[in-house]
Amino acid sequence: EHCLGTLSGSLSTALASLYVKNHFKDGSNDSALEMVNYIHREFLNILSEVDWMDQQTKERAKEKAENMATYIGYPNELLEEWKVSDIYNGLVLNSTSYFENVRVLRKWATDYVLSQLRKPNIKGDWKKRSAAAVVNAYYNSIENSIEFPAGILQGLFFDKDRPNYLNFGAIGFVIGHEITHGFDDRGRQFDKDGNNLNWWEPETDLNFKERAQCIIEQYGNYTVGDEKLLVNGINTQGENIADNGGIKEAFRAYLQWIRDHGAEDYLPGIKYSPTQLFWISAANVWCGKYRPEVLKLRIMTGSHSPAPYRVIGPLANTPDFAREFGCALGTPMNPVKKCTVW
Repeated sequence: EHCLGTLSGSLSTALASLYVKNHFKDGSNDSALEMVNYIHREFLNILSEVDWMDQQTKERAKEKAENMATYIGYPNELLEEWKVSDIYNGLVLNSTSYFENVRVLRKWATDYVLSQLRKPNIKGDWKKRSAAAVVNAYYNSIENSIEFPAGILQGLFFDKDRPNYLNFGAIGFVIGHEITHGFDDRGRQFDKDGNNLNWWEPETDLNFKERAQCIIEQYGNYTVGDEKLLVNGINTQGENIADNGGIKEAFRAYLQWIRDHGAEDYLPGIKYSPTQLFWISAANVWCGKYRPEVLKLRIMTGSHSPAPYRVIGPLANTPDFAREFGCALGTPMNPVKKCTVW
């Protein structure tokens, strides 16, 4: 694991090239892009429906959302061996000393970063998206772009050959999350071109902060572990806003997908309906177990809520979830007071 971490960190482009050539399913890009388009449209629909924004700010938000760039899978340059090799021009490794190889790699990486100083920032530069084997997703506020590398378009998150209610629940949740990052407490400070400026009218700005405060207080009351450590609602508000908006957008997008393509079959031997399995799939990707020390550190310093509350929090705020599973009003997963930003 340690050696793989060194490889993926220092030779990420070369590793990604091998991964996409040998393990990435043909057609996955197109299927994932279709999902992005459905979820992106639902964010625009939600934007048009919210009643706490003035028209001027809403138009600016719409313009930003419509100008958001999307990068799926991997840049085609990874398939061209000479372009990948050109990145590593001058790097020479030997097979006898791990320590020496790490030293050479770190020096090479530092020299490469320094060589980019004072060079213009080129939006969409493929080299910035060349680490395609990672299991992660991103929103870039400077470029106003979302990225879903090939590494996350597999496993529990996505498979083009399985029912779409599983895909919309898992990777769809992530897609909506990244789109919403453009309009969370930090992302909203940048305009459609990535400029750091305030484009919010004062009253709408205040309305946003009031809604964000609801999220802060909700998550700030969650406790973790035997020590009953409180989640830091302020530090995690951006990720929590993105989680809440993302799951809502993904579910609405799946319902629209059904209207366009027809209902999907039940999974054999499973009692849950396709729409119920959407929510189960969304929760399933956050299953995990952490040592108490790690959990404590994440509570103190992390920008994400602990995994259980990345499920409990958004689902408790979503009436669609309560309706699907018959949760009575006033129960923990269908509270009377719900927090909503997007």
